[in-house]
Amino acid sequence: MSTQKPLPILAVTLGDVAGIGPEVTAKMLLKHPRLRLKARFVVIGDVAALQKAAQQIGFDAAVVREVQSPTEIINAPDSIEVIQVGPSLAEVQLATVDARAGAAAAQFVIKACALARAGEVDGIVTAPLNKEAMHLGGYHWPGHTELLAHEFGVEDFSLVLSSGELFVFHATTHVSMKQAVEDCTAARFDAIFALVHAFSKALGREGEAIAVAGLNPHAGENNLFGTEESSIILPAIERGRAQGINLHGPIPGDVIWPQAVRDQRWRFLVMCYHDQGHAPFKAVYGDQGVNITVGLPVVRVSVDHGTAFDIAGQTIAREDSLVMAAERAAELSLGWAAVWEAARR
Repeated sequence: MSTQKPLPILAVTLGDVAGIGPEVTAKMLLKHPRLRLKARFVVIGDVAALQKAAQQIGFDAAVVREVQSPTEIINAPDSIEVIQVGPSLAEVQLATVDARAGAAAAQFVIKACALARAGEVDGIVTAPLNKEAMHLGGYHWPGHTELLAHEFGVEDFSLVLSSGELFVFHATTHVSMKQAVEDCTAARFDAIFALVHAFSKALGREGEAIAVAGLNPHAGENNLFGTEESSIILPAIERGRAQGINLHGPIPGDVIWPQAVRDQRWRFLVMCYHDQGHAPFKAVYGDQGVNITVGLPVVRVSVDHGTAFDIAGQTIAREDSLVMAAERAAELSLGWAAVWEAARR
């Protein structure tokens, strides 16, 4: 008798249909048949946008098949199965900021979350949305991560960039620099350290070193350039160590990255604010990285790029990051319950 686990079902949200989301989704599902051996896929989005994208990359529109629920998918490598959310977006023009597309992008995510809460999908993979369009559409979230956290009712979560065996957590993300500094509180660092520890434990890497970046230049240079390291970050590190978390730091931002990338000294990093993590990560890994949200009850993995309106509809968008996101979500989804259980303790 076979004991092989069934393939996880992944909901792929289409993102903003005026951007490259439909193109990279179509390329992923039609040009990478090996993915069907790792997961079953259902797109949450818009049939018309996917038909247009499929035709642009050389396939017939008939490869796009509308379904009503994940139970209907057959996961054939020559098909895209999609749950239509809301009215057709056929009239939305590519490369334009459109409130209809922005609202729909948020609604795709909300539908995927509902399916996950109902146990109908095992994970969520997100194509990029446009924040301006989403706001115009009436959904005033800073980004995907905060919308997902709201839908699942969680407060302690982290945006995690990943490539290979490197995982980059963020204490703060889509806020102004002023707000980021204010949000770097003792409670936030306690929470983020617990999340990193829970995640590493679920990966079977409990006890591995976790490097923590300083907030200020030179990690404050002994309070010359700021006191947050000595008054907030270091005490939180010491509290984490007392709980058995292998924390190191605070380490200057311009030191921690060479140590991680060049010397491979650190595999788990904690960054204080968005660009401290994103700018170096994208400079090194480009579209060979993904974005994982840790702290949700199901795995969510996203591309680490935007909607790329400047190349939308030109068929030159690379699907590499979305393929990697799907692969990572498939790998993590069936064991994610352990991450969720540890993260909410």
